[in-house]
Amino acid sequence: MFEFIYNILDFLFDLVIKDIKFESYILTGLTGIIIAFAVINGVLGGVLALIWGERRLLGRFQQRTGPNRWGPQGILTSTADAVKVMFKEDIVPEEADRYIFNVAPLLLVIPVFIIFSVIPFGISLYAVDINVSALFILAITSISGLSIICAAWASANRIAIFSALRSVAMLISYEIPVGLSLVGILLICESMSVMDIVIYQKIPFILIQPVAAIVFFLGSLAEINRTPFDLTEAESELAAGYQNDYSGMKWGLFYLGEFAAAIAAATVFSTLFLGGPNGPVLPGIFWLTIKVVGVLFFIIWIRASWPRFRIDQVLNLAWKGLFELTLVNIIVTSISVIIWTDADSNRLIFIGLANWIFAFPFVLLIFKMLKTSNYKNENKKSISYPIGSDNPKFIKEKI
Repeated sequence: MFEFIYNILDFLFDLVIKDIKFESYILTGLTGIIIAFAVINGVLGGVLALIWGERRLLGRFQQRTGPNRWGPQGILTSTADAVKVMFKEDIVPEEADRYIFNVAPLLLVIPVFIIFSVIPFGISLYAVDINVSALFILAITSISGLSIICAAWASANRIAIFSALRSVAMLISYEIPVGLSLVGILLICESMSVMDIVIYQKIPFILIQPVAAIVFFLGSLAEINRTPFDLTEAESELAAGYQNDYSGMKWGLFYLGEFAAAIAAATVFSTLFLGGPNGPVLPGIFWLTIKVVGVLFFIIWIRASWPRFRIDQVLNLAWKGLFELTLVNIIVTSISVIIWTDADSNRLIFIGLANWIFAFPFVLLIFKMLKTSNYKNENKKSISYPIGSDNPKFIKEKI
């Protein structure tokens, strides 16, 4: 994509201006600006569509209408909300650290847009291809936790600090299994380039690495604070958590960042486990869009169905469930890769069967171990308390 836009600009420059000084630097800068503009506005449009789609779907799940006033089927409701937020009053607490307070929303939004720079929207449609793009994605996603910590600390608010502590606990707990879940894919592809992983997926990796797909999906939900892992802004406990003292467009940036992070997580999952732009007949960008919409639908479905976990359940799932599953998956995949080399035409099929046979039973075992224990104590003696009218404490004396 970079070379295509660069060549078009070069042709236009030759028609209008010739022998311009520093032409290559100017063309490179303009090309980067155009690509960034296209990606950012594409994500922003996707955020508006996701907000509307999620509210409509939740309305269907909960047997209500959902947004239906602005535009046909309420399609302009998200736009109206965005305009409204822009004109809201911007309030900064008196004791807040103003610099960090203002920078924190940007730390949540900017990394999300950076992730899309290494996502291939087609076989030859991408901004940049680096040989460690999978590691690059993992590194960028960890910045979101820093944003929440900065927002909470700068607010000088106890409730916000509780939210930040939960965010740190979840970030540390789930980054490890999410990173380890990709080791199986890297062993099979022998490359850390997202582009190489997409090209290698003759069969989607969700069928070859089912355990890794489950771990990566659940870990991604936890990192973007989506239900049932939305403990950092638990409305019933912390009001809005780290967003308590934010208003106006700063709050709008947090809101934008959360939905953009959901799109980014769905895009990364679709690219690594569903083949990304791979598909017959239609152009790659259409296949990627279809897969991303399907993953987002599943995320919204989970929000409409599952209650919020407790913090102990969230941490137990990470350390006593997903972490062990990734280790089992690495061992099974390593043995499979050694047995079936690239010379075998049915290599992916055999590796997939090995993962389903040996690794998947551990999923059932570990999730059974994580089942909440029965709180009913059978050994506890039942104590009957007398009713007040049967045995009155005070007896009226006769005079």
